[in-house]
Amino acid sequence: MLLALYVPHDPMGLLVLAAGLLVALWLALGIDLRWGEPAAAWHPVVWMGRYLGACGRRLTAWPPAAAFAGGALAWCAGALAVGGFAFWLQWLFVHQLLRLDIAAVGDGLLGAALVLLLALLLKPLLAWRMLRDEVQAVEASLQTSLAAGRERLSHLVSRDVSQLTEGEVRESAIESLAENLNDSVVAPVFWFVLLGLPGAAVYRFANTADAMWGYRGEWEWAGKWAARADDVLSWLPARLTALLLWRVAGDFRLASLRAEAVLTPSPNSGWPMAAMALALGVSLRKPGVYVLNKAGRAAEGADTSQAIRMASKVVLALCVCTLSATVLIAFGVA
Repeated sequence: MLLALYVPHDPMGLLVLAAGLLVALWLALGIDLRWGEPAAAWHPVVWMGRYLGACGRRLTAWPPAAAFAGGALAWCAGALAVGGFAFWLQWLFVHQLLRLDIAAVGDGLLGAALVLLLALLLKPLLAWRMLRDEVQAVEASLQTSLAAGRERLSHLVSRDVSQLTEGEVRESAIESLAENLNDSVVAPVFWFVLLGLPGAAVYRFANTADAMWGYRGEWEWAGKWAARADDVLSWLPARLTALLLWRVAGDFRLASLRAEAVLTPSPNSGWPMAAMALALGVSLRKPGVYVLNKAGRAAEGADTSQAIRMASKVVLALCVCTLSATVLIAFGVA
């Protein structure tokens, strides 16, 4: 949390700050669950995407070596800007909070307002409700027609959906739920607990850059740095997501999880996807690329609902984990 940097040699200040950050995190998750995403005009991830899009369009015309160097430079400049601005906002929050006498009614109300403000700043970096709603919408569309299900799935995944069967559409939606449970919830929370608002903001920038640049094609060379950066920042959170799914499901072996997770090209996304496949007892596949839990049955409509319920339990378990982690970090620094 960078706690020592903000309030060195002040145990009480550290505890007040840790409590404020923890409550802000829980509030952000609650705001997300109740209201979902802010308007695009006010969404920082949209702003990140515009910056990355503008840079990427220029880099595609460059030769490979120059595109790689330019992509790395653009990524570093963007991450520095995002992280620096988030650090400044959190610095203001911390120093205002620590000036208050929380026991006094007026200062207590002002402290609560500051915590709420931090929660509102953190909320756009999390996206559980949107992910849940989009996966539910794919299943609902499949009940109308295969074409409707394919069209709705195209909002979630970057792959070509035009030839997918009904089962493959459902599998893709469940895979996306598992993968993005890490990208949109667990990983931002993980980095917020460790480094506060700057950690969550830089992670979200890195993940957005990977989503936009990190694919083979016209942005391949420009996106190599972004793809590797996202791999590094997602390494621990992806495995934490898989462990949380194992904990809430509790009916598959960790040895099986490890064996399945390495079947995907990505060093990270295979972990939550394999955990979801094993927890549901279904096969999840990307045609021509991988099959997770090959011995599992075909996914059915009820499996989508069950996957969402398990992911919801992971979010609840994550809240408990953040309490334990925050207490350990605060007392460790103090």
